[in-house]
Amino acid sequence: MQLGRAQVTVQVVGAAIVDSLERPTRMLAARRTAPPALAGMWEFPGGKVEAGESPEGALHRELAEELGVRVELGQEVLAPQPSGWPLNAKAAMRVWFAEIVDGDPAPLEDHDELCWVGLDDVGGLTGLAWIPADFPIVEAVRSAVRA
Repeated sequence: MQLGRAQVTVQVVGAAIVDSLERPTRMLAARRTAPPALAGMWEFPGGKVEAGESPEGALHRELAEELGVRVELGQEVLAPQPSGWPLNAKAAMRVWFAEIVDGDPAPLEDHDELCWVGLDDVGGLTGLAWIPADFPIVEAVRSAVRA
């Protein structure tokens, strides 16, 4: 038996939607409705990359479906692995900064509430019940904004 790092078989993408790519002060969080184990927890909106899609194309599609918005993507949030932020043994998520360029975000699919949180409001941002795998990404977003 060979031990080693599990290969990522599910690529997920997410967006750190901020009020401005140039001078971000707030970030949009989305509260999940499913699956039951994650319902009521906050996350970065996004989803799975489908066959034949680029990660960026998948993110644009997911944000249109889930929130009804078009975005401009900014830089990718630096992750610990080339495949992104580990979510579980077989899935990893790549996350990009994004700014809404068209539409008003609404919880259309997979979410029941959206919340803008100040990036310098540590208590507000970290006080949300984030999905555990997303919490390190929250910290990386805050670090990137402060840099």
